[in-house]
Parts: sequence; C-alpha cells; structure tokens
Amino acid sequence: MTSDEALLELLRGWLPARRWYPAKGAEATLSVVERRPLADGVEIAFVRVRAGSIDALLQVPLVVAPAGADVPDDALGVVDGHAVLDGAAHPAFVRAWLASADGPGTSADPATARAVSGEQSNTSVILGGEHPTAILKVLRTLQPGENPDVEVPRRLVDVGWTHVPEPLAWSQADWPAPDAADGSGRARGYLGVLSAFVPQAQDGFVLACGYAERGESFAGLATELGEVMATMHAALVRGFGTDTTTRPEDGPEAVAASLAGRFAWATSAAPALARFAPAVDDVLAQVRALPSAPPRQRVHGDLHLGQVLRSVDRWFVTDFEGEPSAPLEQRTRPDLAVRDVAGMLRSFDYAAAVGGLTGEAAAAWSGDARAALLAGYAAGADDAPTPVLLRALELDKTLYEVVYESRNRPSWVPIPMAGLDRLLA
Repeated sequence: MTSDEALLELLRGWLPARRWYPAKGAEATLSVVERRPLADGVEIAFVRVRAGSIDALLQVPLVVAPAGADVPDDALGVVDGHAVLDGAAHPAFVRAWLASADGPGTSADPATARAVSGEQSNTSVILGGEHPTAILKVLRTLQPGENPDVEVPRRLVDVGWTHVPEPLAWSQADWPAPDAADGSGRARGYLGVLSAFVPQAQDGFVLACGYAERGESFAGLATELGEVMATMHAALVRGFGTDTTTRPEDGPEAVAASLAGRFAWATSAAPALARFAPAVDDVLAQVRALPSAPPRQRVHGDLHLGQVLRSVDRWFVTDFEGEPSAPLEQRTRPDLAVRDVAGMLRSFDYAAAVGGLTGEAAAAWSGDARAALLAGYAAGADDAPTPVLLRALELDKTLYEVVYESRNRPSWVPIPMAGLDRLLA
C-alpha cells in the first residue's frame, strides 16, 4: 500500500490531464480524504479538489501492485515500490466492483473490459469482448443522494418502459463529508452503474447528421422518436407521479420570468441580441396570457439527439444524469415535459449544419424533422405540447446556445442565430 502523500503527489501530475477533471487551468488544492480497499491491490481513492468556487469529490479507482522489472506502460507511476494504475477499466477493479455491487449482475468476463474513449464527465467500460453485453459507468464526480442516471432507468424498467438500457448492477458507498446534512460527517451516494449494452447502436446525432449529409429525410425516424419521447414522459409519471401542488412559481408567470432572465443574461454576454427585444417581449406576453401550465413531472432534463441510440429498429434513451456539476436537487426537480421536446427540436438545426446543409436546404431538412417529431409526440401523448410554451422553452434553449457558442465555438454561432430568426420571425 502506497502512502497517502506519495499517492497524492502522483495524482497531482495525472489528474489535471483527465477530461473529467473539474478544475482545468486553475490552481487547485488536492487532498486524499479516504481510501477504500475493494480487494487485494484494488482500491478507490476519494480525492477532494478545491479551486475558487469549485469543491468537488472525485472517485479514482486504482490498481496497485509491487513494481517488478517491467512496469506497465499505462502505469500512472511508481511510488513506494508499487506500480499504480488507473483502475477504472482494469479487469481487477471490474471484478472487485461486480463482486460488491447490488443488482442481478452480469455473466460477462471482467477480462474483456475496455474503456470507451472520448468521454468527459465519467468513464464508461464495455464488457463482453466482440459481442458486448454490458457497459459500466464509473462516476467520477460524486454527489450524495440518489443519482438520476441510476434511479430513473431502474424506475422506468420497473413500470415496464423498454426504451432504456436495463440497469444490471449498481454500487453505493459513503464517504467523509463534514457538511453532511444529518451531521454524521458522512455522505452516501452512487459510485457507478452497470447497464445492458445496446447492440448495433448508432448515436442519434451521428445518425441524423448522416441523413442530412445525404439530403435524405429524417422524418420517419423523427416520428418514431417523438412517439418514444411521449411514452417516456408517460412512464416517468407512472414511476414518479406529478407535482400536483398549485404554486405561482410553477405557472405561466414563472416560465415568463425565467425566459426574461435568460434573455437579459444572454444580451449582457452578446449585446447584438438586443435587437430581438421586441419579439421576445411578444413571446413573454403570450406566455403570461396562458391560463395555466401543465403539471410538473420528472423529465430527462438534457434531451437531444446525442442522448438517444438507434438499435436495429428501435430508439433507446440514455444519460438521465443531467449536468453532473449541477446540484442534485436541481437535476431531479420536477419540470415541464415540453422542455425535453424543445431540446430535441434544437438538435435538428445542429444536425443539419454539421451534415453540411445551409440556408434554405438546412431549414427545409430540419423543418421536416421537427414537424415529424411533433406529430409523433402528439400521437403518443395524451396532450400535445402547448405551442406557446414550446416556443418559449425552445427560445430559452436557443439563447443559451448563442452564448455557449460565442464563448466556445464562435464558428457555430450562426446555427443558434438562425434558430432565433425562425423562432422570433
């Protein structure tokens, strides 16, 4: 076993280069708050990262073995005579994780574990070799309480909804937390979840971009996707119920106030948006004139084409976690189901652009897909989305996109700006 000081020195050099590290470019204070053995040579290090307003607890699975003559090329380093390896996709860690997890589990051999590249907030590990059967998501930033990416799929499966990868195993643990709500000095939450692997799956965004690139209508698939989204919202009501409390903060005025705040925020970041003020005021007036808003319920919260998979002839919805850095209370708060619809509609503009379409061709392709999605949703739902609310929430999302693209991908700003021109025409 390596000493905490030596391990921390190693992690200080390794962590900042990870895509899921929360304090990139900042001067951060790191500390190992606890180490949890899972098996011989396998442990989890709970590492606290503090930098300005950032105060995060990271899960770092490790495999530690005596360093022989040949140190593995992928080792983080050697400390106290031991080679230290990132354990997330290591067969020894996966085997120990499966042995300690709850749920029915899997028959997949841990020796077949391989990490999925390109992720940012967590680490996913595929099991099953040439014919994968399961995928393990190792949560990197830990938060106490229920994790929606575990809780929601489990509840959806329980109520009979089959368009979500079935959870097979899940792991919970407690860790030091001096500010724990119950005063115990400990907090408890999820470390990871193992789900059924969706075979022959295509990322929904990549799939849609291909259709756009070929100039092929996405309407048929969009209609099916709309129907699946409607049944998802119905299943979420069966699993979690609705917020039946009538409160002013949930009514049309609250939606209008939120949109007005979003526009003020966006305009301060991108002053050119001020020209849309009269049109935004018109949308706000229409929202305020609504007699009521639909009941709030559990929603996906971050739904777009990149969160769905197409397998053979079926759509699957994934990633119910929401924004991992957002507080859990915010990610699990009941919301308007139409927000998910608005998020998916925005995806079509991006798919058209990334697929190489511009101008009228892009507008025609995305408009066709948008109309089809809404038709499918209306066919599968008890009530179609209220057009005024749908427009308001899509506008809210588009304003966010303008600011995001301005700061991160300036060449993409025309995509949401075209959306604003359409929504506020």
